[in-house]
Amino acid sequence: MIPYGRQSVDDDDIDAVVRVLKGDWLTRGPAVEAFEQALAEQVGARHAVAFSSGTAALHGAATVVGLGPGDRVATSALSFAASAACAAYVGATPVYVDVDPTTMNLDPGAVPDGIAALVAVHYAGLPVDLSALNHRPPVVIEDAAQALGARTPDGPVGNCARSDMACFSFHPVKSITTGEGGAVTTNDDDLADRLRAFRHHGLRPVPEEGPWATRIDEMGFNYRLTDLQAALGTSQLRKLDRFLARREELASRYDAALGDLDVVTPPAAPTGSIHARHLYPVLVEHRAEVVAELHARGIGVQVHHVPIHHHPAYAAGATPADLPMTESVYAHLLSLPLFYDLTVDEQDTVVTALTEVL
Repeated sequence: MIPYGRQSVDDDDIDAVVRVLKGDWLTRGPAVEAFEQALAEQVGARHAVAFSSGTAALHGAATVVGLGPGDRVATSALSFAASAACAAYVGATPVYVDVDPTTMNLDPGAVPDGIAALVAVHYAGLPVDLSALNHRPPVVIEDAAQALGARTPDGPVGNCARSDMACFSFHPVKSITTGEGGAVTTNDDDLADRLRAFRHHGLRPVPEEGPWATRIDEMGFNYRLTDLQAALGTSQLRKLDRFLARREELASRYDAALGDLDVVTPPAAPTGSIHARHLYPVLVEHRAEVVAELHARGIGVQVHHVPIHHHPAYAAGATPADLPMTESVYAHLLSLPLFYDLTVDEQDTVVTALTEVL
């Protein structure tokens, strides 16, 4: 089976993890700080705070800006549930914004008034155009889980040029991996300080009471990234440009190979921007039958994502009638295999199989 996504781990990555295993710190050690510094430099942000997952990063971001009961938090319906869960975790109410059918990102012109925050999802690695918002909500959090390495005219996604924070995921199918893991970047010193406390049970040192003394002013969680994961992440981050270039090369090959088929291919990044190419989502007719046929041929296509409001736990934010573009895109959506180690022969196998099935 050719999967839709897969990590690329080599001897350099393994050696980095082994060095940590042979050292003194497996968690809360210098490897985490090194990874955070490298990530902050990569995206041009003042701070990067590592978390145990992208979901934990989003939860932390929603918490430290003070979102809570009575607050409405807008996000794209075409995303993984974590984009809305971060609001629900703090007692806020997720509300869903319809997508632009061309970009598959949320439509900036459809963001409602009166919301406390916007969680802007960079779908498939294509940055949302935050400059096109009709108004800036009080809080803007970028869900950049799929967009490490993407750029806009304002610079790298994660520099928070038009947001308060940006949240990343380092799951194995992302551009780089730490196994599981995530991070929040921000230029706000106070938010960074609160994020660091939040991921460590809310604990803060109280040195005037003794070297052992800590205090919890605000409840937090155990959302720490280990040094093992951080070492892997730092090693992977050095290869990000190479990973992204290969993904773009493969996406361009798909564009050329699928041009004559009855398939809608994903948009390129606009001038001045760079697409991270986390996914290669296409729109096809008879999606269920196409998926079944491709799976039977060993092609592990996937659908990204079941719209959040289709899940009963999150259905209160909208009805299908409220989000016609999301429903239309989802009915035809299919992700083709795209990852760094995908070979040309494997990609040609995917294209041939899709051609025959269609």
